[in-house]
Amino acid sequence: MTKFEELLQQINRQHVYIQTHNFPDPDAIASAYGLKRLLATRGIEASICYKGKIDRYGTGRLCEILDIELLNVENLTEVLTDEDEVILVDSQKGNSNIINITGDEIICIDHHPYNDKCQYRFQDIRPEVGACATMIAQYFMENDIAMDKKIATALTYGIRIDTHNLSRGVSKLDIEMLYRMYDDCDYEEIHMLENSNLCFEDLVAYSKAISSIEVYDNISFADTGEDCPEALIASVSDFMLALVEVSFSVVYSRRGDGIKLSVRSEKSSLDAGKITAEALQGIGNGGGHAAMAGGFVPFTGSDGKAVILIDQIKERFFSTIAKRR
Repeated sequence: MTKFEELLQQINRQHVYIQTHNFPDPDAIASAYGLKRLLATRGIEASICYKGKIDRYGTGRLCEILDIELLNVENLTEVLTDEDEVILVDSQKGNSNIINITGDEIICIDHHPYNDKCQYRFQDIRPEVGACATMIAQYFMENDIAMDKKIATALTYGIRIDTHNLSRGVSKLDIEMLYRMYDDCDYEEIHMLENSNLCFEDLVAYSKAISSIEVYDNISFADTGEDCPEALIASVSDFMLALVEVSFSVVYSRRGDGIKLSVRSEKSSLDAGKITAEALQGIGNGGGHAAMAGGFVPFTGSDGKAVILIDQIKERFFSTIAKRR
């Protein structure tokens, strides 16, 4: 059996929920949308849900252009039951970037490092793949299921964004799926989405990060200001890594409940996921891929104590990186 056929055997209801990670990015949304359309070919209805908000202009525009309906889990508290079946895409239960909702998480499809905290009826977790959308595209190909222009465009955009246009964490499978979808997707829409992914107000976060950046021995730290959207923090971290003087970037934003971090690395010897997990151990949590990772440190103290905590976080990263050099 193909993986999609195995997946289908574990679904017992005619309607399921597909849950993305909090503040979903294009890869998460494209993967959820592709899976929803796949399930529809087998008579199973699905609703896509998430927590947070749609951060970037390109992400919201993707949903608008392709008419992708997303439900905020905050509006489902009186709808979801313990008997509802939930499929996780681009995320794993127990990670810091996904909320635990009412329902039974029966299936997990993800490309992030394996988290062994939870078990599922079926799981397809492949950290070697650059984007979750690649795995969904393969489900279509392996099962000879037709893919229309909307699906091909969404999955192509998801792959291109998560691999930074095939410049990080890319696998042969990512390239193969892009090649096989090339004639079916709308590249004019994709180029528009890629070139229009910032709002004017986003420049404030870039400005704050640029004015606050500190670089020590090719390691940079920058502050985007308070309550910066998660995807924008990641975008700024990518931007900082483009500097000739930077090979390891840490960008952070203080929120009401803690410090959110986005980490990027361009050196294979400095695994961003492992370094972030080790640096934040005991005070928070983090992890991800070798090239990109994220983390969160719970905190509700004063501004003065926040400065002390951020300095502590920096020292932890320095110490962890020093061990690996």
